[in-house]
Amino acid sequence: MVYEYEGKTEKDAIEKAVNELGLERDQFDVEILETQKNSLFKKGFVKIRVHIEDGKIAENKVSTINKKFANPVPQGEFEEKLIVFIKEVIEKMGYDVKVDVMFREEKKIGIKLESSKSSILIGRKGKNLDALQLLMNVYAGKLGHEDIRVVLDTENYRIRREETIVRLAYTTADKVRSSKNSILLEPMNPFERRLIHTTLNDIPDIETKSEGDGLYKQVRVFYKGLC
Repeated sequence: MVYEYEGKTEKDAIEKAVNELGLERDQFDVEILETQKNSLFKKGFVKIRVHIEDGKIAENKVSTINKKFANPVPQGEFEEKLIVFIKEVIEKMGYDVKVDVMFREEKKIGIKLESSKSSILIGRKGKNLDALQLLMNVYAGKLGHEDIRVVLDTENYRIRREETIVRLAYTTADKVRSSKNSILLEPMNPFERRLIHTTLNDIPDIETKSEGDGLYKQVRVFYKGLC
């Protein structure tokens, strides 16, 4: 896989890659694509291309989660009720499912689903999984835990989707820079839109904005040039 980053210096660009990809510096190769020095009218920057072995990001994130949050058994009444609730919902839909706790963080809990019908539970571009996750968060609120966000996943879909969205962001930015025309991306949920905005936020000549109404809005990526 290939990603591109920009920074004021080579070190700055590499630090962005390390932070966003969640990898150590020795886990990827760096190619310098472009270097521009400061001038009267333009700010200096360095553009790099990062080369990563397929699956390295997902592997690293899963490994980190497994080391930090190893106990899949629900702890306490709240977690037990969450597990029972989503299991009953999915079984009433007619699908087999095994439910475990995936991770625990402050104000966030991850729930993992294992099913022979995982593709159906995920749905087209994750919409079924998003709907089930929304249901889980509503239920968590009714249990008195409105402050806790429930993340639902199966087959590491969330991680794989995140990688896809990041690649899409950089590919789209390159197309916009070349054509100088804006591109309107497919409708995305709030997390995916935020990922697009965050990924492209530090690229000087690219801007993004959300358009539309409802949960699934679209992100427009457009060229603004350099000051």
